[in-house]
Amino acid sequence: MDPNNPNMADLFGRMAEMQQKMADTQDALSQERVSAEVGGGMVTVTADGRGRVVSVKLDAAGLHLETAGMKSEDIELLEDLLIAGVNKALDEVEGLRTSKMQEAATSFLPPGMDLGGLMGGGEDSGPLI
Repeated sequence: MDPNNPNMADLFGRMAEMQQKMADTQDALSQERVSAEVGGGMVTVTADGRGRVVSVKLDAAGLHLETAGMKSEDIELLEDLLIAGVNKALDEVEGLRTSKMQEAATSFLPPGMDLGGLMGGGEDSGPLI
C-alpha cells in the first residue's frame, strides 16, 4: 500500500483487522483480574479488565459480622448483592454516558445523518438522531 495514495480496499482491510484486534483485546481483558483491599483487608473487591466487579469478599471477623449474628450464608448473600448492585450502577452510568455522548455528537451532524452504533450504543441503540 502506497502511504501517499491509499486505495479503499486496503483501508477497509485495515479497518477489519483493527476491529478484530479490538475484539480480541476485549476478550483478553475479560480474563484479566485486578483486586483491591480497603479497610485494612476487611473488604476485597475483584474486577475484570472490562470494569465489571466479579467478586466481593468481606472479612467477617474483621467487620464483626459473625458477632453481630450474621451467618456465613448471609455474608455470602451480602457479597453477591454488593456485586450485583455495583454492576447495575455501572450499567446505569454507561447508559447515561452513551446518551450524553450521542447528544453531544448529534449537535454537530447534518440533519438526517445516522452514525449507528459508532458511539458505543451497539445494535440496540438505534439511530443517533
